[in-house]
Amino acid sequence: MDFRHTSGQKDEPEINLVPLIDVMLVIIIFLMLTTTFNKTAGLAIALPTADASGAAATASEEIVVAVTASGDILVNGRSASDKSVDAIASALAGARPAKGAEPVVVINADAQAAHQNVINVMQAAQHAGLSHVTFATQQEPRR
Repeated sequence: MDFRHTSGQKDEPEINLVPLIDVMLVIIIFLMLTTTFNKTAGLAIALPTADASGAAATASEEIVVAVTASGDILVNGRSASDKSVDAIASALAGARPAKGAEPVVVINADAQAAHQNVINVMQAAQHAGLSHVTFATQQEPRR
């Protein structure tokens, strides 16, 4: 018996890409579902802990102020020109939307931040005419 191909053509091996595409899509979906996004990416802020049983603010607009342990103050991700109350107030006024409801000032202060810097941000919010101020905290880990 002769099992050789008699047509004279050699069969080319085919590479099936469908299983490879299926595996890649599963990996992409897995990465999308397990990735977390932070509002303050790139800043090392350790928030103080508190009981989060209170009602959350329902305002549509927020002005996020970050106070780092080293004393840097960022308003919506932009650094304030200096740490004075007037400079922070002008940065808050610039971040305020032109129309709509009054925004909530969310202070993300590091647990090791100087108390005076947080007070300066609160006074600056008052000078900018922003009366809704809240603090970001994290829940205390359960034991």
